[in-house]
Amino acid sequence: MKLAFKIAVRFLKSNKGQTVLIALGIAVGVSVQIFIGSLIQGLQRDLVDTTIGNSSQITIKSESNDTQITDYKEKLKTIKNTDDRINNISVSADGPALTTDDDENYSLLIRGLNIDNADNIYDIKDRIYEGKKPQSEGEALIGKSLKEDLNLSLGDNINIVTNSGKTKDMKISGFFDLGVASINDSWMITTVETSQNLFDYDNSVTSIEMQVDEVFEADVIASKIEDNLKGVNITNWKAQNEQLLSGLNGQSVSSIMIQVFVMISVVLGIASVLAITVLQKSKQLGILKAMGIKDKTASLIFLFEGLILGVMGAILGVALGLLISFAFTKFALNPDGSPVIALYIDPVFITVSTFIAIAAALLASFIPARRSSKLSPIEVIRNG
Repeated sequence: MKLAFKIAVRFLKSNKGQTVLIALGIAVGVSVQIFIGSLIQGLQRDLVDTTIGNSSQITIKSESNDTQITDYKEKLKTIKNTDDRINNISVSADGPALTTDDDENYSLLIRGLNIDNADNIYDIKDRIYEGKKPQSEGEALIGKSLKEDLNLSLGDNINIVTNSGKTKDMKISGFFDLGVASINDSWMITTVETSQNLFDYDNSVTSIEMQVDEVFEADVIASKIEDNLKGVNITNWKAQNEQLLSGLNGQSVSSIMIQVFVMISVVLGIASVLAITVLQKSKQLGILKAMGIKDKTASLIFLFEGLILGVMGAILGVALGLLISFAFTKFALNPDGSPVIALYIDPVFITVSTFIAIAAALLASFIPARRSSKLSPIEVIRNG
């Protein structure tokens, strides 16, 4: 095996131009694979973060007519023990209300939240651009659009009417901008206790919201929660975003197809070049076989050539792919100067791509290796 490796290195060195071209061919294939894969993964992460990064990924609501979850503290314990991937759990006491300004009615969704817990999901604190979070009974935050519609300032009172006809003056403690027009138009965020008192929920809530570490496993985790909880309705972001999932799956399939065809072209290129190399080196192989080298050793020469070329090309390809990906984030920019698609480096994907390239090079060397083992030293020497 050591002899076969030395001969393989000598063969590669004897035609450096050809060796460099093959290595560059592999490198280009690997770099395309790294760039396309990283680009698609970065795009998918951006899409997921944009759509569900600051929202509930699993939501639990009551199946009862009054929409109230009465024993929610016990349910929280059960949820936390269901799966270690569940995090950022928050409860909400929601209810509809109306407010009037200049004879025009505005529909509101009163959201009673524990701001500290809900902040992990909605990033509320960083979205408060004026004022502060509600802390005492009757204080509330409203969205930027609603502020402009009602022409409100900090400390103003806004009179609301619940669906049961109950009225209350809410003091504006601050204004938020969550970046979603429908939310900025309608949400009024207050404390859980204020909302419970306003809608006569006693010690109940209307929903339990959470996020998970593995967002694409949200449906599986939701199913596990459903097995442990009764009398509730559980939804997850995947069930509510089928079109988004379809788009993400389409991107993944197209990315895999591109990478597969790139690797096929690399394999065919290596196989054809090494097959020609067998013909070029047939005289040397014939002499070596006449000197006692076995057919197995002759085959190993070309397998080692494929392995060496694969390793060289893979290392160069990874470096080139990362360089192209980095350059893309510097040239493809939004008007604000941020990258159109953020650079995402997945060590697992890069490692797998590297080994696939090496395996492809080895696979490509099997045909010339088999061909070299069948060379007859007598015929090769006789024919020159």
